[in-house]
Amino acid sequence: MTLLKPGDKFPSLSVEVAGGGTLRLPDALSGRYGVVLFYRGSWCRYCNAQLRAFERAHDSLAEVDADVVALSVDDEATTRALIDKHRLRFPIGHSADAHAIATATGAFVNEERGHLESTGFVLDETGAVVVSVYSSNAIGRLVPEDVVGLLRYRREHAGRL
Repeated sequence: MTLLKPGDKFPSLSVEVAGGGTLRLPDALSGRYGVVLFYRGSWCRYCNAQLRAFERAHDSLAEVDADVVALSVDDEATTRALIDKHRLRFPIGHSADAHAIATATGAFVNEERGHLESTGFVLDETGAVVVSVYSSNAIGRLVPEDVVGLLRYRREHAGRL
């Protein structure tokens, strides 16, 4: 397992999206900044809070040309219920293979329950990692205000980074 660090190309992942279809990451985010969130499951209150926060930040994220994608090991019905409950507008993947995702990205897996631990990535327009945030349990995750601030800073200092 290798942790992704700034400058690394985000690995190619296929994400089955609730409601149908497949996203291919990082290609689906090409040309814009991307935020990729792995969450523990719909049962996790911290994950729910994070997803709601990213939804509330929808307009701020749009201002910095950032799209969000999230995924978990939850089945499609559970994922669909979570989307409806929080009125999430960004794509949410379901039925992720935790060990395959962990192998590709370095995310931690809770072996007892089989879920991914909270992990977040900010990608640049080419699919390279700008920031990676790995958690080994319930807390420690990306927050939208930090993402928006970082992307504003990058825009203001383009060519000097």
